[in-house]
Amino acid sequence: MAERAPEPDLTHHGDREVGDGLVDLAVNVRAPAPGWLRESAPALPDPPRPLTPSQPSEPEPAALSPLGEDEGWRYQRGRVVHHLLEMLPQLAPKRRRAAALEYLARPSTDVAAEQRQALADEVIAVIDRPDFAAIFGPDSRAEVPVVATLRGSDGRAQVLSGQIDRLVVLPSEVWVVDFKSNRPAPMLAMHVSQQYLRQLAAYRRALTSLYATKEIRCFLLWTDGPRLMEIDKAMLGAHGSNPSS
Repeated sequence: MAERAPEPDLTHHGDREVGDGLVDLAVNVRAPAPGWLRESAPALPDPPRPLTPSQPSEPEPAALSPLGEDEGWRYQRGRVVHHLLEMLPQLAPKRRRAAALEYLARPSTDVAAEQRQALADEVIAVIDRPDFAAIFGPDSRAEVPVVATLRGSDGRAQVLSGQIDRLVVLPSEVWVVDFKSNRPAPMLAMHVSQQYLRQLAAYRRALTSLYATKEIRCFLLWTDGPRLMEIDKAMLGAHGSNPSS
């Protein structure tokens, strides 16, 4: 009777080959731990999160309407108006009304059929006003992103991340224009929401270093009217000392 072949030796021996060509893959787990493992986690950056002035940090002023709009429709209406004010100036004047009505007929706008004509008329009246020509002219840009680091009087920094509805760059001035569709619109700057003033103040501070040789002027364009309201720099200065406020 033939002898059985001996079983292969599968024992691991360091790093040399063993058995049928198997290699020892043992890992040395006694390596020293990296130094950062024993260090404290770094402090959170200053600032911990960006300031987004276009997002409300407090309840916005009431927007009353003879149509009896509810709160959900008020915000949706503002978004629709902003989009039309961004889109329509790019078109030839004779194409604007048809384009506005076509957009308002989309289900995503949630605009009732009986309200579309009035809403289109309101937006086109803003764009066609001769005294608003510079706002929608060749020296203007829509939806301009702004990112900057602002430092308040308390030494704290805040990163500004926002979007200017309309920025107009003229030879000696820069206009920051923010559209507001509140109805009814306030008649005096002293009645404007503090949130809106902080928003403009933050944008003005961010642009001052970029346009150091130009005067920065800030406006609210109320689509109800329509009416352009300038907010003077003294009022804005009272809201711009602390970017986190």
